[in-house]
Amino acid sequence: MIKIAISLFGLQNWFGGDFAPVLDVVRLADRKGVDQVNVVDHVIMSEETDKYPYGKFPAAPSTPWYEPITVLAAAAGATEKIRLSTGIVISPLRPAVLLAKQLATLDVISRGRVEVGLGTGWQRQEYEACGVPWERRFTRMWEQVRVCKELWSKAPVTFEGETISFKQLYSIPFPVHKHIPLWFGVETSKRNIEAIAELGDGWLPMERDPEKLKAQIAALHAAFKARGRDPKTLTVRTGLRPVFRNDRSVDLDATLAQVPAVIEAGVNIIDFMPAVYCKEPKEAEPFFERIVSLKKQY
Repeated sequence: MIKIAISLFGLQNWFGGDFAPVLDVVRLADRKGVDQVNVVDHVIMSEETDKYPYGKFPAAPSTPWYEPITVLAAAAGATEKIRLSTGIVISPLRPAVLLAKQLATLDVISRGRVEVGLGTGWQRQEYEACGVPWERRFTRMWEQVRVCKELWSKAPVTFEGETISFKQLYSIPFPVHKHIPLWFGVETSKRNIEAIAELGDGWLPMERDPEKLKAQIAALHAAFKARGRDPKTLTVRTGLRPVFRNDRSVDLDATLAQVPAVIEAGVNIIDFMPAVYCKEPKEAEPFFERIVSLKKQY
């Protein structure tokens, strides 16, 4: 059975720019059976959005970006079942030990509902503003993951790496299950595929084409199998390409017609951005009911 996720990006526009009522939307999603809520991350935004590697950047530099772990902590207190995720959090902008503590704390207060997406982002300016080297950012991220896994499962911990080293340190509390599922928003290079198979639980592709996804997911499945891991445990979350009518409204039926091909490619969580499909809060409830109904069909 597939699972359904929603992204909170842009929902403050339903409330005249006020983000606080978005928590009511998350409560509604929780009640309606949406499986996961995710928050995207930018610590700072440059005006040079032309550097975005996936086409035209979908937002102006002045668009608000809410800090994901803070938002998810608020969502944890407002909900009971919905799982808490990011899509993605730019992990190298945070010190590894701080990231480990933030996510473990969030997991504890949510009673084990965290499954986080990590990535490196695309803006050099973000790294410079945070005082973090742009170079070797992938090395930094993969070492962060190793640090987190160590700190989440035992104490004290000693770690010797290229970007971080420490001796006999404690990070308590542990996550509920001493493990938080880690998904990665990275390209499927050979190196990244091997790293996901070694360290990760899932992949967050930008790609939407089912045929291209099928080949990439097959490569990840093969890497899992080569490491003795069950390929069926790989989680892949992606969205659908919205289909627009001539008046620029979204044709939800035509958009959902893509679901079988996406599932056949190996996707098992489909992510929706309510701000794209709904113009105002009153449209959220029937929209959630419609997308949640997909779980009974597939």
